[in-house]
Amino acid sequence: MAAEIKLNDSSSPLRRDVKNLGNILGQILVYHGGVELVNIVERIRKMAIDLRTEYKEELYSELKSEIRSLKPPLRQHVIRAFSVYFHLVNIAEQNHRIRRRREYQLQSDQIVQPLSLEGAVNSLIDHQVPENEIENILSTLSLELIITAHPTESTKRTVLEIQKRIASILQQFDNMMLTKKEKVELEEQLMNEVTVLWQTDELRYRKPSVMDEVLNGLYYFDETLFDILPDIHQELEDSLKVKYPSKAWDVPNFLRFGSWIGGDRDGNPNVTPEVTWQTLNAHRKLVLTKYEQALIALMKRFSYSTTRVKVTEDLINAVTEGEAFLSDDKKWLIENEIYRRNFAIIIERLRQIGHSEFGYDNSEQLINDLSIIRQSAKKHQPSERELKELNKLIRQVQLFGFHLASLDIRNHSGEHELAVSEIFKKVGIAEDYSKLSEAEKLSTLEKVLKDPRPVLLTDEDYSKETQEILKVFKMIKDAHKEFGERSIEVYLVSMTQAASDLLEVLVLAKEFGIYRLHADGRVESYLNVAPLLETVDDLVAGPKIMETLFQMDFYRRHLEIRDNHQEIMLGYSDGSKDGGTLTANWKLFRAQKEIHDMAKNYEIRLKFFHGRGGSLGRGGGPLNRSILSQPRETLGDGVKITEQGEVLSSRYLIPEIAHRSLEQAAATLLKAAAHVSDDEVNAYDRKPEWELAMEEISEVSLAKYQSLVFKDPDFLTYFKQATPLLELGELNIGSRPMARKNSSRFEDLRAIPWVFAWTQSRQLFPAWYAAGTGLANYANQGEEKLAMLQEMYQKWPFFRSTVDNLQMALMKADIMAAKEYIDLVEDQTIAQRIFGDIVEEYNLTKSILLKISNDKDLLDQNPNIQESVRRRNPYVDPLNYLQVELIRSLREEEEPSDDLVIEVLLTINGIAAGLRNTG
Repeated sequence: MAAEIKLNDSSSPLRRDVKNLGNILGQILVYHGGVELVNIVERIRKMAIDLRTEYKEELYSELKSEIRSLKPPLRQHVIRAFSVYFHLVNIAEQNHRIRRRREYQLQSDQIVQPLSLEGAVNSLIDHQVPENEIENILSTLSLELIITAHPTESTKRTVLEIQKRIASILQQFDNMMLTKKEKVELEEQLMNEVTVLWQTDELRYRKPSVMDEVLNGLYYFDETLFDILPDIHQELEDSLKVKYPSKAWDVPNFLRFGSWIGGDRDGNPNVTPEVTWQTLNAHRKLVLTKYEQALIALMKRFSYSTTRVKVTEDLINAVTEGEAFLSDDKKWLIENEIYRRNFAIIIERLRQIGHSEFGYDNSEQLINDLSIIRQSAKKHQPSERELKELNKLIRQVQLFGFHLASLDIRNHSGEHELAVSEIFKKVGIAEDYSKLSEAEKLSTLEKVLKDPRPVLLTDEDYSKETQEILKVFKMIKDAHKEFGERSIEVYLVSMTQAASDLLEVLVLAKEFGIYRLHADGRVESYLNVAPLLETVDDLVAGPKIMETLFQMDFYRRHLEIRDNHQEIMLGYSDGSKDGGTLTANWKLFRAQKEIHDMAKNYEIRLKFFHGRGGSLGRGGGPLNRSILSQPRETLGDGVKITEQGEVLSSRYLIPEIAHRSLEQAAATLLKAAAHVSDDEVNAYDRKPEWELAMEEISEVSLAKYQSLVFKDPDFLTYFKQATPLLELGELNIGSRPMARKNSSRFEDLRAIPWVFAWTQSRQLFPAWYAAGTGLANYANQGEEKLAMLQEMYQKWPFFRSTVDNLQMALMKADIMAAKEYIDLVEDQTIAQRIFGDIVEEYNLTKSILLKISNDKDLLDQNPNIQESVRRRNPYVDPLNYLQVELIRSLREEEEPSDDLVIEVLLTINGIAAGLRNTG
């Protein structure tokens, strides 16, 4: 399957890889489907490319006719040919990122790669940031990335592993020292792997269980994150030592990963307390296995003999004490190899965790034992570089503990209210707590929280739902005892709409000793309770909700125990679904600023948790830009961001890509916290008039968005029929239902299928709709208004990121392909009217964005992404055409065949791979 690509010279290796992979795929097509299959794929491919080059009605008709004429099993082969091609192109592009990074490293004396850690430290030098200020910045720097199982990864784990092997082979082709024989062997391996890819089922035949999702998440810790996180810290430390040699640098652990998988109960009845406990066990099992592997590797290297070196008394004492608990078959029997004797003790203590008193109680004990080894080895090592592997393990234990990743628990606020209401009724505190006003709720909750006595009646029967909630809090208490307090640190409250939503969680925590007020006034608190502000209304109310809590003396005492730290989660998905992406982004920005300013008055430190999705309609985009677009004053508070779905595989499947992604994020955060910049976009603080402009733009955009989505009675019909929403339910990509409460209401539809369906139909409606109306309305008020928007784009990171993401959304959207889907709408009057509005808004948005950025075409300032989208479009188009034909047939048949359903799902997978976005 040949590829026609026109790129600049620096991309010639990418062209080579794509061409080689395309040729291999072509050979496989011949082998499995004969010349007929190859000829049909080539005809469709050629027509799609020609149609993109110059639209001709007769060519369009010919292409559609060719697609309609396809019959099973040939049709499925054609769909898979285009889908597999996208998987191969994705691999080639990722490999090219790795290649470009290596090219920079090879030229490091002359040029430093942008957004590298070395580049960030150079910026600190260039801006004359003193050592003590850097040290202060590092002490407050915090970036936490949270993996989630939101069902947007349409690619099976098996397929991902094949892709990883193909990527590894491609990297080896860049070795200039390859012999002819080695090259032939690599070509054979590549052919074998692409063949396996073609011969592997890409569809899941059952929905994954929660534990399946847990294991998928752990895969990234096992394969990349366990090693790369300490490497990022070490690389920054090394750069600082080179640039600021007079100081002994010790970079704190500012970059961590956590997880929601197995703890996110909101809308997923499959996440039970028992499943959460299994998750915590799986976390511990993996991290202890990783430590044991690292310890065995170090044990092999630490062959030092006491006949050759002197060791510390602490090491000798540790060995003497430890060996007293070991049987002879567990000891290292060569007496002079004292380090190996000590490692044997440490390994056995690790294996005994949870099984005997000899096992470690906590990870600090392991760190202490490793530190004794390090202090001793320093005495006879000429250079600390020889201790880097030991230092790496110590940092890994600091980062991952015995829990691997902190597991956030999330539940809906309504669940807590129902449980508290039932509990209060049984003990006579309130007959119907749910019916109380917010002021009455707060007064009632305050009395309960200030009273040391429990309110649970242990001999009383509660409803099944309340018992389930109580089990959650008992599980948290038990988890802290078994796995350590870091295993579960945060309880997130979805749909927080009032201060009482958080206090209800504290009441439930109080009943299990997770939060306690003693008779003498002492407070114990072992859990951060965090609101999730999701809708536009909630974001606006957020500052008042939090201030209400901060004014309560008992809540302030709870925060004091938690180091005066309050976490606040901001939901990008539902806000965008309710008000459009531009309005949602602005309300999110403003809420952060207002909550930050308010919390500062109470001397409370915040950590904003950004619930971003992978797609542009759910707050997605490059990780480093996500960080940079936040209010600058909040970056010192700490940043927490979800990493979900297809983002996990695209960023963290391949070690080199994972390193680059995390390096970019860390470098961006460091520079932003230090207020240094290498370009004009960060050179100025935002102006008050810019914020006023955004407020006006947002209001106009919101009115436009809601006039269609909520006020047009036919909109929901159009959405359901002009997208593959109904068919997405058959794609087994997640354990969680598509809608809350299995409801068909728009309000209960989850943001993921909402975005996924629009992406498949190439309309990408949630990622851009209504932004053009807001921006154009402001710009049309006079030339000075447009000039201000242009200045905002040049000098305000938030606005720059917003406009760039809108441009990317329009670039990935495609009106020609989207038009195919309106034929699926039963009432063509509705279809033509609503699609006409979408087209009009698309053209308006494109026009005003180009004026603001002063570009001739979308993404002119990001030619790599621009070319990538253009390269993919002609190959996505046939899948869209096929999808429409198949959905039409599927919906017309009362009992569609399994083969027809499979073909529709294959087109969904293929389009997701082509656009590199799902939900």
